[in-house]
Amino acid sequence: MDTSHTLALDSFLPYMRDVIRCEQSLRELSLTWRMIEASAKMNCPIEARTIIPTMTATRDGFDRLEEELVTSMVREKVANVLAEIGTKAHNVIDIVVRNLYERTADVGFLATDNELCTFVAGLHSDPQAIYERLIAYRNKYTVYDEIMLLDVNGNVLMQIDDYMEIEGSQDSLIKETLASDDYVETFRATDLRPNKRQALIYSRKMHHPETNEVVGLLCLCFNFEEEMAGIFHTHRDPAERANMLLLDGENRVIASADPLWMPPGSIVPVNRDASAELQIYGGRQYLIRTFFTDGYQAYKGPPGWQGQVMVPVDVAFSASNSNALDRVDSSVSDGLLAHAQTFCPPLYEIMNAAETIRRVVWNGQVMTAGQNGDVLKLKTVLDQISETGNRSNELFSKSIRDLYETVLTSSLRDGEFASQLLVDLLDRNLYERANDCRWWALTPELRATLATGEFDQQAVAKMTEILAYINSLYTVYTRLFIYDRNGTTVASTELHGLNGAPSVVGMAVGEAVLANTLGLPTEQHYHVTAFERDALYDGRPTYVYHAAIRDPENAEIVVGGIGIVFDSALEFESMLRGGLGERTEMTAFYINRSGRIISSTDPLRPVGSQLEIEPEFLQLNNGCSASRIVLHDGNYAIMGCSVSSGYREFKVSDGYEEDVIAVVYKAFGAVAKRMGVGYSQRQKVMLEDAPSVSGGQEFATFFIDDKLYALPAISVLEAYPGLEITPNRIGNSRACVGMLALPREVIWVFDLGYLVRGESSVVDSSSQVLIAQHDGHSFGLLVSELHGVPEFNVSQIVPTPLARLSEGMLIPQVIKANAGRLLIQAIDIACLFKLLNVGAVLEKSDNLLDAA
Repeated sequence: MDTSHTLALDSFLPYMRDVIRCEQSLRELSLTWRMIEASAKMNCPIEARTIIPTMTATRDGFDRLEEELVTSMVREKVANVLAEIGTKAHNVIDIVVRNLYERTADVGFLATDNELCTFVAGLHSDPQAIYERLIAYRNKYTVYDEIMLLDVNGNVLMQIDDYMEIEGSQDSLIKETLASDDYVETFRATDLRPNKRQALIYSRKMHHPETNEVVGLLCLCFNFEEEMAGIFHTHRDPAERANMLLLDGENRVIASADPLWMPPGSIVPVNRDASAELQIYGGRQYLIRTFFTDGYQAYKGPPGWQGQVMVPVDVAFSASNSNALDRVDSSVSDGLLAHAQTFCPPLYEIMNAAETIRRVVWNGQVMTAGQNGDVLKLKTVLDQISETGNRSNELFSKSIRDLYETVLTSSLRDGEFASQLLVDLLDRNLYERANDCRWWALTPELRATLATGEFDQQAVAKMTEILAYINSLYTVYTRLFIYDRNGTTVASTELHGLNGAPSVVGMAVGEAVLANTLGLPTEQHYHVTAFERDALYDGRPTYVYHAAIRDPENAEIVVGGIGIVFDSALEFESMLRGGLGERTEMTAFYINRSGRIISSTDPLRPVGSQLEIEPEFLQLNNGCSASRIVLHDGNYAIMGCSVSSGYREFKVSDGYEEDVIAVVYKAFGAVAKRMGVGYSQRQKVMLEDAPSVSGGQEFATFFIDDKLYALPAISVLEAYPGLEITPNRIGNSRACVGMLALPREVIWVFDLGYLVRGESSVVDSSSQVLIAQHDGHSFGLLVSELHGVPEFNVSQIVPTPLARLSEGMLIPQVIKANAGRLLIQAIDIACLFKLLNVGAVLEKSDNLLDAA
């Protein structure tokens, strides 16, 4: 998220203690560089004339890097907070809209219920039976806290809330509903629910079952407060630093996760443009994200509704550090960092800037190596340069790591949030499926027909008509079917994509399914098949929900069952893609506890295949989630996963157990075949402060991969970026990788890594070219990264094993640093010159030039 166009650093810096500390350290080092430069100019201007330009370049680069680091750290932290609260705000409105979409289907179906229409038309003589039927409906669809039947004059004919009896209503929704051919959605204060400040009601007119005359209306009252409390509990920041809100079209609070903080009815500022501008509410500054819904199945929810999250700026950045890098193998974290240009361009630019300053400092140390002698004043300056350079490198590494940690933490949280939303969407959706099968099993016409045991053509046609009507309203099912007590299918719909498939009428449902259905103890119970291939779904895996159909005269007698075939392929993938939203770079899966894929957005991993995932994630407790940096398909990736925990009573207290895990991946780049030097490795090879060395030898130290090597400092002139190499080769020499243009000449560059490991080096932004000299020739050496120019006592330099027995060894000595805990391999420049065949390459090059 780019916030640079609106970011005001001074507005956020006071609330970022870690950035303030970093800024102070950078400024102190910048001042130190200025003091060193001024000291050199005043005390030894003649002796220091060769290094003053280097010091000036270092100071200028340091000042630029200080500004870039601080700006980037602030920008990333702000962007991460906006992204996090934006995800939460989007989740609020999307979950609400998906839930309410189901309500629009419910009211349309229930308003045509023959038993209810007969009662409202005055043709039913048993009000207790109607009351019990509405209670049965509410017991299955527990999102409703009241169901009402009214006549055309607004008189209440039946309701289920015994604690708030209503005789009638003059609310305008009655007239509006009776005049509409569709459902009416009402959210406001109403005399139909006098105990609520606002009520969410879905109403639809009802018709006489014989004359089709409008005789009244049905009102389904959604338990709005309970539903919002559940959403807030599941998705709000556990630390409660931010508040989660649902707003109307006038930016007025409809529901608040913390009503004492931001009460319903209050008007709050909004931010629909992802602006980083701070806004004031109640005398406190906030970062805010606001979203309208993208809609679900063309349904947009109540007009103007918005999801919003507000976090006070004074606590927005106070979340404890996740220490994400501490839980990752250093090779993985360092490898991922090589792809910084992909996932965080500012981080990549800062890394390059820091590398430039390291090189400038290193060059200054190399250029002045050996100039200590009697020039005491210059020696003091050089010591200060060396010490300050080491401090600068350490600070750069730490600052870059902190920025890296910030970026990764945001990605990890985003992956985890995405997986949490996905399992929530799944549980909420399947809750409705469990409700549907149980309710439709209570259809009087189906019960009466099955009770007779007579299935002539007319009876089958009637049952098929009922099923077809239901299926036309609830299109998440590919088939609804009815079977008798023997398990034989007697009626079925075939709504979606089953052309040419044989009819299932006459087929047996299977012994296990029949036994489970017949054994269901009450109408509140249901049975779900395992997610396996099913002939009822074209041989594809799905869930089939079953409920017992009971004798209308004796509910203890089961006369058959109803099965509803969930369109899992379409619906699960829709959930995954809908839950990911604009995160098109992510892939997502639903898997079971064994890792078998239930649904996938990855075409290489189809349903039924196995997802390779660590066992610890398959064993997470219900409702728990986790995120990690992993290797996935040869890429470094963020993985987030969450385990389902049910919704309301579904999978919680209804006896049904079927854990599903949502897993998301976001890839950042290919795994490096050979790692360079990362922050963690540099920390391991930092040289400890040693007593002042007198008469020691100075070495230019550098990395090849993650190993530390050294050349005598007097044999090295300076270093240049590896990316400046012009690829070219002389003859068949694989060690010669190209040419490098210096201010006064062009030199050949040789791959020192190839000589050490036998494989060619990969040139990246960290690669460096050391300009070495020997026997009157200058040539370049490609290395992985620079280290330092330390001085070691002669006693620290010891021969390698067998060095005294062999002439011409490339590494005849090692340097014992850090009290012997760190060994640095010292390269013999003469042997190196010979092994690389530099002289022959230069001679051949000269011949080619002469011939030209």
